Amino acid sequence: MVRVVLDTNVLLVSISPKAPNHWIIRHFLNEDFILCVTTDILLEYEEVITLHMGALTATNFMEALENAPHVELITRYFKWGLIEADPDDNKFVDCAIAGNARFIVSEDRHFRVLKQVEYPKVEVIGIEEFRKELKVN
Repeated sequence: MVRVVLDTNVLLVSISPKAPNHWIIRHFLNEDFILCVTTDILLEYEEVITLHMGALTATNFMEALENAPHVELITRYFKWGLIEADPDDNKFVDCAIAGNARFIVSEDRHFRVLKQVEYPKVEVIGIEEFRKELKVN
C-alpha cells in the first residue's frame, strides 16, 4: 500500500462531502493508502480545520484519524530544512523522509524546490496526479 503525506491544504479541500476532491477522504476511509503524520502535522490539521470548518468538524475528523489503522505516527529525528521560502512546510518533508512516504500530495508552490534536491529525494505530486496514482475515475 502506498505511503503518503497530505499537505494541510489538500486535506482541507477534501473533507466536505460536497467538495470535488472528497474522493481523497473516501479513499482514505477505504484504507487505500497509508497516511503518514507527525504530531506537528496533526496539530496543524486540527488548527486549520477548526479555523475553516469549525471545532466539531475538527474534533470528528481528528478522532477518525486517531482510530484509523492506516495512519502512521512518524517520529522525526532530523530536521532537513529543505524548504527555505516557507520553513513551516518542512514538517511535511521531514515526515515524508522519516516515514519513507512515496510522495507528498500538495498544491503549494513552495514544495517545487524539492525537484532540485537530489538527496534526500522527496517526490511531490498534485491532487490530479494523486488521483491517477490511486486509479480514481
